[in-house]
Amino acid sequence: MKEKNTFHVNGYLGLTILVLVLFADAYLFYLGVVQESVWKIVLSVVVTLVALLFISSLTIVSPNQAKAILFFGQYLGTIKSNGLFITTPLTQKINLSLKVRNFNSATLKVNDLDGNPIEISAVVVFRVVDTAKALFDVDYYQEFVEIQSETAIRHIASQYPYDTFNDDDLTLRGNTNEVSEKLAQELQERLQVAGVEVIETRLNHLAYATEIASAMLQRQQARAILSARQTIVEGAVTMTQMALQQIQANQDIAFTDDRKVQLINNLLVSIITDKGTQPVINTGDVQNDRRSNE
Repeated sequence: MKEKNTFHVNGYLGLTILVLVLFADAYLFYLGVVQESVWKIVLSVVVTLVALLFISSLTIVSPNQAKAILFFGQYLGTIKSNGLFITTPLTQKINLSLKVRNFNSATLKVNDLDGNPIEISAVVVFRVVDTAKALFDVDYYQEFVEIQSETAIRHIASQYPYDTFNDDDLTLRGNTNEVSEKLAQELQERLQVAGVEVIETRLNHLAYATEIASAMLQRQQARAILSARQTIVEGAVTMTQMALQQIQANQDIAFTDDRKVQLINNLLVSIITDKGTQPVINTGDVQNDRRSNE
């Protein structure tokens, strides 16, 4: 099925013409009775019946509404213009909304790419663009949209991990915009048969399932601690290198390897530790002092 236009004329103009025809037909019937002309009487009756049939076909189309016209089961076309119209008589008129709608899916429990159970749901914004497909190619297009939306959400969620340690990977949590675009593309392919256009999709709920939420929280905390420690170590090494360079350059001191290792160790420990350090004053080697006195 494919949408097409059907015969329809402006209702006000058509109604005016039909009223004039009825007046002329009434005069023709009067002449037939006066002149005792059978054919004039029959013609006036036929014209009256035809005019009344066209008057009965008057239909009103509201804004953002459409009416599909069926003639004894045959699809004639669709009227999308707003206003009062006269169309083919003896037809069935099916009203269909063209307004933008949104569908909030239920919270679905699926497995992501890594096999972790997650909870996910999305909002789908759509509208009907082909009335013929929406009415005749699928059975109840609204239910079709809901079922296909949930199927597409499950499929998309299974193609990406919820979260990874690599920032370059595409994840459900870190790349919601990209995932929403992929969902919209896949859903459009599924709903094209129903004459529906997907305007936007957006994830509105995303979380680990209850049974693994605490374990995944611990993993995220461990990841945060590891990242913080890595930053601290990198900064401590840089500060230690700068301290050695400044001491050797300004004081003209040449450290031995042992003294350099000891100084580096002390600086790193004092910088990296998350607790306060206790200073120790080195007064020299006691045994060396005794030997020098003797």
